[in-house]
Amino acid sequence: MNFPGVAANDPVMSGEIAATVKAGKTVGGHYASRDLGLPFHGYVAGGPEDDHEGTRAEDAIARVRQGMKAMLRLGSAWYDVASQIKAVTESGIDPRNFILCTDDSHSGTLVHEGHMDRVVRHAIQQGLKPVTAIQMATLNTARHFKLEREIGSIAPGRLADLLIVSDLAAMTIDEVYSRGVRLAKGGKLEIDIPAYDYPKTAKNTVKLGKKLKGGDFDIVAPKGANEVRVRVIGVIENQAPTRALEADLPVEDGLVAMDRRNDVCQIALVERHRGTGGVTNAFVSGFGYMADCAMASSVAHDAHHIICVGTNKQDMALAVNRLGEVGGGVVLFSKGKELALVEMPIAGLMSDERAEIVAAKADKLTEAMRKMGCSLNNAYMQHSLLALVVIPELRISDVGLIDVTTFQKVDLFV
Repeated sequence: MNFPGVAANDPVMSGEIAATVKAGKTVGGHYASRDLGLPFHGYVAGGPEDDHEGTRAEDAIARVRQGMKAMLRLGSAWYDVASQIKAVTESGIDPRNFILCTDDSHSGTLVHEGHMDRVVRHAIQQGLKPVTAIQMATLNTARHFKLEREIGSIAPGRLADLLIVSDLAAMTIDEVYSRGVRLAKGGKLEIDIPAYDYPKTAKNTVKLGKKLKGGDFDIVAPKGANEVRVRVIGVIENQAPTRALEADLPVEDGLVAMDRRNDVCQIALVERHRGTGGVTNAFVSGFGYMADCAMASSVAHDAHHIICVGTNKQDMALAVNRLGEVGGGVVLFSKGKELALVEMPIAGLMSDERAEIVAAKADKLTEAMRKMGCSLNNAYMQHSLLALVVIPELRISDVGLIDVTTFQKVDLFV
């Protein structure tokens, strides 16, 4: 069970934690705030046993000193291992208190770079001993989740999940075994994995309620204003948190205009579960788009409405409508033309194609974004978190902008 930084005295949350403990399960938590004072102490007192939201060495140290396991994360866009591993390599904290993990790893990362082997390899490159890095990905994890009698070590009675590795430091994997059966050798899959037949209820979940037009993304300025000061979501490269920025934007024909030169473009959240036609408009900075374009995605943690970021309202409408046609995914338009599309028809969140096919489409998307001026590492992943209203500082939601440091709705205009 996972829970964000909710007050320990919340009766519903406390009951859920108690039931999890009674069932012999592990309580996980998410604490994304940088405040390690009383709010953090209260959070730990609530019962979480692990946390993967740390980004600094002091975050990792604070967690393990209070009895938690610090999960060090390396996803497609979250690079939090290098800073936090110093708690072990420089501060000498017992490595048994640390777990290596991923978070939001997309198909391109998995196909081209790997999954947990990628994280272990990265941790070794940061100065961790190879055996210690492997321990953090295997034995530590199994013990934490009370699965050490099944997995996490090579011993009688355990499942024979094994890797044959020729170069430990480089994590060069020659063979892969699961339950004693060889699944892959030399990077080639040796077994057939049949396609899963998803139920109809998992498809056709994108319900827009109407065909969107450019005007749905208009932001009307206060009457008589020639310039307005607005709140702007600021993307931080390779990290999940955002910054709460402000910008002065011009008003043209009564509408607030974007400022491409200063990297301020529009972001919109489009309701897609009930077909209400609802659109929340705001501004975002950090993507660096220099051309007319728009990217829309139905992967938008945690409510998974559609998020669209763009410099051109007509392209924004085309991008959102396209996702309605294909049942979800991520798409990029520029000047009325579709440049890249990754279909995700399963709940608007998953593809039913093979990973290497999806990875090729994702690579095309990344290249198209670069041509539009976006130089962020794995910008799609950061795009997908802009509505995650539990991670500071500023996020967009179906009810408006949310200041996550206070959990209050705030006005777009300052």
